[in-house]
Amino acid sequence: MKSSLLACTLLALFPACARAQSDAVQLYGRLNLALESVDDGRASTLRESNYRSVFGVRGSEALGGSLRVIFQVEGTLAPDTGSGALAARDTRVGLVGDWGTLFAGNWTTPYNAATSSLDPFYPTTAGYMSIMGNGSAPSAGNLDDTASFDRRQRNSLHYWTPVWRGLTLRVAHGFSEERPPGGAKPALYSGALQYEHGPLYLTLAHERHHDYQGPGGTDRASKIGAAWQFGTVRLAVAGERLEYQTATGTLRRDAWFAALSRQLGAHALRMAVAKAGDGKGSARERIGFIAAGPDTGALHATVGYEYALSRRTAVFAFHSRIHNEERGTVDFAINGLEPGEGAQLRGTALGLRHAF
Repeated sequence: MKSSLLACTLLALFPACARAQSDAVQLYGRLNLALESVDDGRASTLRESNYRSVFGVRGSEALGGSLRVIFQVEGTLAPDTGSGALAARDTRVGLVGDWGTLFAGNWTTPYNAATSSLDPFYPTTAGYMSIMGNGSAPSAGNLDDTASFDRRQRNSLHYWTPVWRGLTLRVAHGFSEERPPGGAKPALYSGALQYEHGPLYLTLAHERHHDYQGPGGTDRASKIGAAWQFGTVRLAVAGERLEYQTATGTLRRDAWFAALSRQLGAHALRMAVAKAGDGKGSARERIGFIAAGPDTGALHATVGYEYALSRRTAVFAFHSRIHNEERGTVDFAINGLEPGEGAQLRGTALGLRHAF
């Protein structure tokens, strides 16, 4: 009752607020903050870092039979600076029925979502987006963060099939609304097939970016992922190939990721490693963290510990390192340090997370 009254108070500008008692409106959020000591080989810094804290409202309304309308407005919060934006994260309106889920808005792509849950350090400075997906684009259109396949896409339409024997297919299209100089008509196509049954999770995902690097080119990403739960232990693995078409040729890079977690009551032990191979191809441009040629790869490894103070509150710590080869430029994808070639990055964090 108190939650519904609070929702009505905060959503008083919405006509449907008077029906919130029956329409399942929910306020939710996550505050995720840490003290970090980071070093890029040139200087060390002690800082306070935000790990994508959020505040949102979501709900649904029955329309008859199995049909429901769903909505969500999720914004960013920065407890360290006090800044934020109302609808900068997963925001949508759509319909759900026996035929599946159809919605439009600013939403995480199926390709991104297919493996993000495999990383026990997502989304922190130690997140696997440093290598997997080639950087993080927390809210992007067809002209923003054009290197990244780890993205939340503006102006996108999504369809999710119903779950059938553990299988579901999710697809999305980012509309070609932008018109940059040169005649390009950039657009995004993303899809993921997911299987989940008991302790096993499997996924196969693919995404295409049309005209992101210029007219006539198509960037492609493909990955597979799996996770197994063995009692208190969870093992997760993923492999990915990224390919870009540029004005000077093709750029391709393979990468893999593995994580191991163990839950012992309120205690959790975690470790993860991501490896980027050398870039291949004839392209002379660097796309995000990727360039062609020898000694352009990197290794990112993290170990961490978490203690649950309650069901919604936890303290955590981790130590993370990125080893760039001689020409590698991989950076932390969140709260990056902008290193030069061959940089060796280190970060140690002590944080507190609370969900509501």
